[in-house]
Amino acid sequence: MKIYTCKDRLEDILTCIYDAWSAALQVGHDQIQLRKEPVFQQTIFDEYIHVDGDTSKAEKVIRSIRRDISDEAYLYVYYASLSDEEDALQAIYQFLRVGFATGSSVLEQYANPSVMRIVELRRKVGNECHHFREFARFESLNGSVYVSHLEPKSDVIMLVGRHFADRMPSEHWMIIDNKRKIACIHPKDGTNYLRYLTDEEFDTLRKTEEYTDTYTDLWKTFFHAVGIKERENYICQRNLFPKWKRKHAVEFRE
Repeated sequence: MKIYTCKDRLEDILTCIYDAWSAALQVGHDQIQLRKEPVFQQTIFDEYIHVDGDTSKAEKVIRSIRRDISDEAYLYVYYASLSDEEDALQAIYQFLRVGFATGSSVLEQYANPSVMRIVELRRKVGNECHHFREFARFESLNGSVYVSHLEPKSDVIMLVGRHFADRMPSEHWMIIDNKRKIACIHPKDGTNYLRYLTDEEFDTLRKTEEYTDTYTDLWKTFFHAVGIKERENYICQRNLFPKWKRKHAVEFRE
């Protein structure tokens, strides 16, 4: 068994699919597996092949999916690539096997496990993105730039960033993913872009959570004042807003 591995980045994932597919033409698809790195426990009798991102190969995969399957299928692949699930990369590969054989009707094959898995990943990532759009909290640094810290399971900060680019187009802001050490940066009246942070940059930006602006205490006061003590339901609150999502929410800080 040949196991192709890559970093958890879209370009690397698509390149990994390209190289794995090329190898599968020689040895068969059933002899190929794909995994995101890091791989914590390798098996003895399998061959592990690391793949680095290649823009040309990634673009070929995108064109093939959009041309031979559909634009909607590529959207599902893109969302699945953001998932933190261990089998996400293999699920994309299995879906593409079905998709290239079936064509644009692949997403209608609800009885196919490979199709339903990609639909499940798409839904899960979409739901997580929706939650963080609602619960992202920005803090003003000297009134010049707004900073929000998130720690999502899936890599959704660019999806979240698109939402805020529409809501705050004329502001400088950034959304920082503390788990992956990446930032979605939006210059005033500009376009979002993704920045992979160095350890030094991340340590500096992480300290911004210690800052407070004039609205921090007002928001905390409003949050507690608007609640009705007789109707407090912590179990319901945890279901709607789990503790792992509220880690960087201002109103839950001591």
